[in-house]
This record gives sequence, C-alpha cells and structure tokens, in this order.
Amino acid sequence: MFNRLALFATVLFGITATLACGPSNTDGNSESGGGPAYVNVKGSDTMVHLTSLWSEAFAEAHPEIEVSVTGGGSGTGFAALLNGTTDLSMASRPIKEKEVTQAKANGIEPKEYVVARDGIALIVNPDNPIDELSLEQLMKIFTGAVDNWKTLGGNDEGIVVLSRESSSGTYVFFQEHVLQKKDYAVTALLMPATSSVVQNVSQDKASIGYVGLGYALEAGDRVKIVKVKTGPDAEPVAPAEDTVKSGAYPISRPLHLYSDGTPTENVQVFLDFCLGPKGQEIVREAGYVTAE
Repeated sequence: MFNRLALFATVLFGITATLACGPSNTDGNSESGGGPAYVNVKGSDTMVHLTSLWSEAFAEAHPEIEVSVTGGGSGTGFAALLNGTTDLSMASRPIKEKEVTQAKANGIEPKEYVVARDGIALIVNPDNPIDELSLEQLMKIFTGAVDNWKTLGGNDEGIVVLSRESSSGTYVFFQEHVLQKKDYAVTALLMPATSSVVQNVSQDKASIGYVGLGYALEAGDRVKIVKVKTGPDAEPVAPAEDTVKSGAYPISRPLHLYSDGTPTENVQVFLDFCLGPKGQEIVREAGYVTAE
C-alpha cells in the first residue's frame, strides 16, 4: 500500500510540475504552437463595445488568435500598457506627456493608431422636454452653476449630473473641451461605466449624462440625445457620422489603440483587421465613425 501511495504521489507531482513549468502562451508575444495565441486589449470603456465586436468577427477569420477585451477607462489601459500587462491599450484620449515620460522610464515606446472616431452624445430621459443645449449651458450644468432644469426652460426640478470616473478618457476630454478645464460639480455622480450612465438616465427624468455615440444609439428610445449648439444663436447639431466627420458637431474625438513599439505579428494582424474594410464596416454598424 505504501509503495502505491508513493508512486501516486510521484506521478501527481510530475504532472503538477509539468503544468507549472509549461508555456503559458497567454499574450500577443506567444506565437508558437501548443494552443492559440492571445492578444490582450484593455482600457477605454467607450471602446469596449466596438473592440468586442471586432474581436468576435476577428475570431471567425483567425481562430488561432484569441483576443481578450476588458475596460476600466483610458487611464487604466495606459497603466496596463506601461507595466507590460496588455498588448494594446484602448484610449478615447491621446496619451499624456507624463504617461510618455513614465513609459520611457519603463522601457516602453507607445505607438498610436487612430482606429475610429466618436461623437460624445449628451443624453437625458425621454420625459425631459429639453431638446437642445449650448456648450455654455452644458458647462454650467456640469460645473454646478445651473442646478435646476427650470433655468433652462425645462421642468422645475433639480438636475442630476452624471459623469464618468476620472480614469475615463471621456471624463478628461469632456472636462477639457466642454467645462473649459473647470472642476465638475461636487454633486456630480461618478459612474463606473458608460452603461451605468445610460441606465441611470433611462430611469431618472431629472438626470443628464454624456456617453459615446455608439452607446447612445444602442440605447434607442430608452434615452433622448440632446442637440448641441456652439453658441446661443447657432444651429443645434445632433451627433452623427456626417456631423462628426465634418466637424459640425463640436464634441467629437478620435479613438486610439496603442502598442508598445512595433507590434508582434499577432497584434499586427488584429490591428490590420480593425483598420481594414471589415473592421471599419463594424465601426459604422456599431454607431461610431470610421477612422478616415
């Protein structure tokens, strides 16, 4: 009996050691045999939906490469790129100078790819009578200078301001381009994900939030997209493919993927797919705007 137990223990140890020491093949740098290669993509919540659609279509054409997509915000994606835990970083804003400095200190060389464009849509509850707002009015709403819809011609009720968290690239872009770098209202509710903004707006007729155009279109009649004016006498403009490309819609930006220097072969194959005809067709179908 003792000899059998000893033999079993020896075999079990050998299997465990083999599993522990074998190749993990879990990232875009693993291009050898022994299972599929993995490409990790992390970052902007604005881009999660789009990149997930890319990865699903990509899997049909390249079953030998698995693409893993997770959100967390542009800042989270850049942090992962800088510490070497992701192959591609999704970002709805350009990389910051301090992030470039940190990258160089870590031996990372961020390389940027514009893969799509996006209009940031302002959404309110369908029961809210407000249909259009100027950039100045939006600035006052989100900084807390105006806190009742009646001031803007709406119902006599307090405005519930919804924002993304500070790690979000959309948070930063909106603060710089709409709030003129002023602080958000202290009463603003910081949402962990874009989907949370949509859900809250759909349930609360006093709320307002900003989301990527694709999310606003996907929400359908659960929310109402507010037209935006550059000034009090300007023509109100709705976010759409043509208005984003022409620059008529004032709150728009490019969407990026970042790699560490020259991509590995598998990462480059995925990038080529995203920027190719099929990938850009998915961009349009998902409610975003093509890169070119």
